Amino acid sequence: MGHDHSHHGHDAFSHLDDMDVRVRALQTLLTQKGYVDPAALDAIVETYEHEVGPHNGARVVARAWTDASYREWLLQDATAAVADMGYSGRQGEHLVAVANTPTEHHMVVCTLCSCYPWPVLGLPPVWYKSAAYRSRTVREPRAVLADFGVSLAPEVAVKVWDSTAEMRYLVLPMQPPGTQGWSAEALAPLVTRDSMIGTGLPTAP
Repeated sequence: MGHDHSHHGHDAFSHLDDMDVRVRALQTLLTQKGYVDPAALDAIVETYEHEVGPHNGARVVARAWTDASYREWLLQDATAAVADMGYSGRQGEHLVAVANTPTEHHMVVCTLCSCYPWPVLGLPPVWYKSAAYRSRTVREPRAVLADFGVSLAPEVAVKVWDSTAEMRYLVLPMQPPGTQGWSAEALAPLVTRDSMIGTGLPTAP
C-alpha cells in the first residue's frame, strides 16, 4: 500500500517541474512542523496575484504619459509619486524612474542578485534573476536587447542601471506613436512589464 500511495502522490504532481515539486515538498514540511500558516501563504499569493504586479506600474506609466506634472514628479521623486497612487511597501522604498527618449534607452539589471521594484512590477521574472542576464546586460546590452526582439538605431545610447537593496529603478518607456490624446485607462494595457525593465517596448496600438 505504501508503494501505491507514493505512486499516486507522484502522479498528482506529474504536471509540475522539478522546482515546483521541491517548493511544494518544502511547503508541506514547513506546514507540518508548524513553521508556516497555510492561510498566511494564501494571503501572500493573493496579494501578489491581484494587488501587486506590473499592472500597477502600467498605471503609473500611463498617468505619466497623460499628465505632464505627474511625469515631472515621477522623474524627480519616484518613490513619492508612486506612493501617491497607492503603490508602496517592501522593495519599493527607494525608487528611481528613468525616461526613455528618442536618443536614450534605459535598461535595468541587478548584477548581484535580483533587486526589483515589487510594488510596481510584482515578482521578478526568472530570466531577470539568471546569471546570464545579470552579466551580459552590463557587457553587451544591445545583444541582450536583440535577444528580446528590440532593435535600436545606432545613434540611440543604451544606459544600464544596476538595482541594489538601496535603490531600484523603473523605466518610463516612450508613449507609442498614434496614441496622443488617449486616456490613461486606454493607455495602461499597452504598457508591458518588459518595457518598464527596458528589455521591451510598449505594445503598438
